[in-house]
Amino acid sequence: MLRRDGLIVLFAMVVLVLIAAAYTVFGIGMNMSAIEMTRMARPIGEPMSMPMQPHWSLSYALVVFLMWWVMMIAMMTPSAAPLVLLFAAVKRMGPDANQSAAHSGLLLTGYLMAWAGFSAVATFGQWSMEALGLVAGAMMTLEGRGLAALVLIAAGLYQFTPIKTACLKHCRAPGQFLADHHRPGGTGAIRMGVEHGTYCLGCCWALMALLFVGGIMNLYWIVGLTAYVLIEKLAPRGEVVAKTAGAALICVGAGMLLTS
Repeated sequence: MLRRDGLIVLFAMVVLVLIAAAYTVFGIGMNMSAIEMTRMARPIGEPMSMPMQPHWSLSYALVVFLMWWVMMIAMMTPSAAPLVLLFAAVKRMGPDANQSAAHSGLLLTGYLMAWAGFSAVATFGQWSMEALGLVAGAMMTLEGRGLAALVLIAAGLYQFTPIKTACLKHCRAPGQFLADHHRPGGTGAIRMGVEHGTYCLGCCWALMALLFVGGIMNLYWIVGLTAYVLIEKLAPRGEVVAKTAGAALICVGAGMLLTS
């Protein structure tokens, strides 16, 4: 079992992603599934009409939070896989070899805790924007091409900021991160996961905000952003990829403003 703990960790991550993806696709707890919402998707900035708007309550807020968090688990866990698998390999060679898989799970738990924080902020932001009439509640998309264009431009500009560059550098170098931030024990693994998740959050939060542009439950946008995050973090010259995507977002947003 110890010799195969790397496979155990990988298998557990794959199962986690599949469960989270299924939860997201079938929209558990929501009025409609992601498949139905994707079918009803309209061009950017054109709201999708729904006969009834949801009523915000504590239970509905919890459902929305879970929707965001489980979606983040499905989208962001694959990009954390290199760090978690490298951590498991390093642990196998140390005094905690018999706890390699368990500590790797704690590392991933800490990583996902950081995205739980993002999900709470996203839930509050969604509620606030719905209250202000900026988001179509039932379909969870921004109202108006102008507002969608501004979000695209803002996300594009963020790709050029020093914060984005620094966070992306940490995310693209799991070995260096482990060398700089290693802490012993299970508690240390959780703290490392939270720290790496925070860097990842600093790298990707503006990209995740684009879900408000395309539709939070729009599967095309979910899959597209997931693939892009993987390319940005794993492909050679990821910094160039980030800036190229930023320039594209700015151009698309500017074009929408000019034609709105």
